[in-house]
Amino acid sequence: MSAIEKMNDSVAVGAREYLTFRLGREEYGIDILKVQEIRGYEPPTRIANAPHFIKGVVNLRGTIVPIVDMRLKFNCASAEYDSFTVVIILNLHHRIVGIVVDSVSDVMELAQENLRAAPDVDSVIDSDSVIGLGSLGDRMLILLDIEKLMSTVDMGLVSDLS
Repeated sequence: MSAIEKMNDSVAVGAREYLTFRLGREEYGIDILKVQEIRGYEPPTRIANAPHFIKGVVNLRGTIVPIVDMRLKFNCASAEYDSFTVVIILNLHHRIVGIVVDSVSDVMELAQENLRAAPDVDSVIDSDSVIGLGSLGDRMLILLDIEKLMSTVDMGLVSDLS
């Protein structure tokens, strides 16, 4: 399936809303419908033998939530924790997962004409997890299929999304 077909499959007629967040200098967007809440960062409880990008787990109102540091997952230069660092809590087919990002920007509505296929280049991000690029004015977003990204084998978080 080509990148354009993937984009057309994932983008319904009309505009879609994306929660935008920053990792280093890059700005990303994920489907707002996958977001359950946004919380300030609190150090999670470390889990032995977890991959380096899985920071551990937190107890969120009785639910144990794995926390993935996207800066470490995407090999960003540094992962510093400050007052802007947030955790986006995602609901992915009834599995709750948190992702640590540098900051949340806003919710952006993108129409079909603002979407472009992602260039076919080698990257840390699995190309199947990139829906495409969104542009609005001088802003360029990397649009992620967060469910596909969280269900890759190396993540080991979401085993069956179908």
